[in-house]
Amino acid sequence: MSKFAVAGATGRLGRHVVDVLTKRGQHVVPMSRTTGVDIVTGEGLVEALAGVEVIIDVASWHGSEQEAATEFFRASARNLHEAGRQAGVARIAAVSIIGADKATAGFIAAKKVHEELLLAGPLPVRILRAAQFHEFVGQLLDWQRSDVVHLPALPTQLVACRTVAEELVDLALDRDAQGSPIPEIAGPRKEIMSDAARLLAARRGIEVVGIDGSGMPDAEIAAAGGFLPSPHAKLAGPTFSDWLDAQS
Repeated sequence: MSKFAVAGATGRLGRHVVDVLTKRGQHVVPMSRTTGVDIVTGEGLVEALAGVEVIIDVASWHGSEQEAATEFFRASARNLHEAGRQAGVARIAAVSIIGADKATAGFIAAKKVHEELLLAGPLPVRILRAAQFHEFVGQLLDWQRSDVVHLPALPTQLVACRTVAEELVDLALDRDAQGSPIPEIAGPRKEIMSDAARLLAARRGIEVVGIDGSGMPDAEIAAAGGFLPSPHAKLAGPTFSDWLDAQS
């Protein structure tokens, strides 16, 4: 049994990572501000990492602003490496976004910087790039808070958080995993974001209008399939509609 510290343990993905590790009999140290650990300021971090073999980093910024998200990831990457090195941590496993290497603007560009900073640190790092989560669709509807929501009709390959958590834990546990190419996890089929949102919106009594996405960061890259999984990606988990049915 290894000891794992999970950064962002109470978040949308972090809760699943903690649960998967626990069900596999691993010792888990949940790290979040609610547990007295702040990966941005470093408060409580060295103490939390005592005896930890692997850090799983699924902490994320709560908004889509590129500059704020970049600063968050810059601080978290620096602190996890520094505190991890002091504590004798063997490696870090982190989640990123499919297509991050192509991004030029917005939140995904911040994740590109996050990847670069993690890989440049003193500890060995393994990254798993994931497609947008099924759970993200509801967040898109919540952000607009309207009876008529305008969302981009852009291709995506939505994946369940649980599926991502299981794959990330597998990567973290594998002592012999290779880092090139960076592994990817996505859902079983390509979908259109506005069409997926329409399925959820119908249950909420909301109308979704598909738009071309112009004005959103890297819309042309997205329209050309730049954020879809590569040929080497693992495709797993339920489709969005199947996942949605399971939530009822």
